[in-house]
Amino acid sequence: MKELTPEQIQHNWGNLRNIIDVNFSGKRLEKLNEMYDYFEERMCLAPASGKEHFHNAHPGGYVEHVLHIVEFAQQIHGVWSKNGATMDNFTIEELIFAALHHDLGKVGDELGNEFYTPNESEWHIKNQGKIYNHNSDLTFMTVTDRALFLLQHFQIPMNENEYLGLKLTDGMYDEANKAYLMSYNPDFGLRSNMPHILHQADMMSTYIESDEWKRGSETEEPINTKVPKTKNEQKQVDNLKQKFDELFA
Repeated sequence: MKELTPEQIQHNWGNLRNIIDVNFSGKRLEKLNEMYDYFEERMCLAPASGKEHFHNAHPGGYVEHVLHIVEFAQQIHGVWSKNGATMDNFTIEELIFAALHHDLGKVGDELGNEFYTPNESEWHIKNQGKIYNHNSDLTFMTVTDRALFLLQHFQIPMNENEYLGLKLTDGMYDEANKAYLMSYNPDFGLRSNMPHILHQADMMSTYIESDEWKRGSETEEPINTKVPKTKNEQKQVDNLKQKFDELFA
């Protein structure tokens, strides 16, 4: 299983918060910071999936996955723009907002329940690669529905482009998206290419992360390796180490 150090986890978290501070403003930035402050410890350590052969099934995997998607979505945006796609009916802010939050439901609920819990069965870990279990204390929702629920719970506004981009990031892997992606009536077609770009970014991130696992993490350069230098950063790392050891020692 790939592992990130507490320092790498903390640095990834700093990068995520910086993306938010740079790209949003006003009341929405205030509400986003409230939500990310609330989920900080849980989100820092959350995996992106429960099985090692899926993608990023390790502590810190969720934030790492989100950072990948934000980066890849902007790269793909450039490719589409360069090759003549219509790109003037959505903004980079909208693209980044949807990329940041398409998997938000994987952090659990607003009551403190995590989405994934560490698997205590060594047999299932060894034979099935099942590192985490889904938390049975959670009310059932799809990851996308819970993401949308959490955003409204924290009173974070989104516009139509952001809603559809977030909702459709999983593409045809979600049966509920077929009505949007398989329409044969031009009046019902998508009005922007943003959902397609986000789906490509998600697929790209997922498969690259899976490839890293197949190759073995010892040959991979982590996306962030900076060691925190300030006393406050070191305190945050120490807190993460303590939580990390409690959960995974």
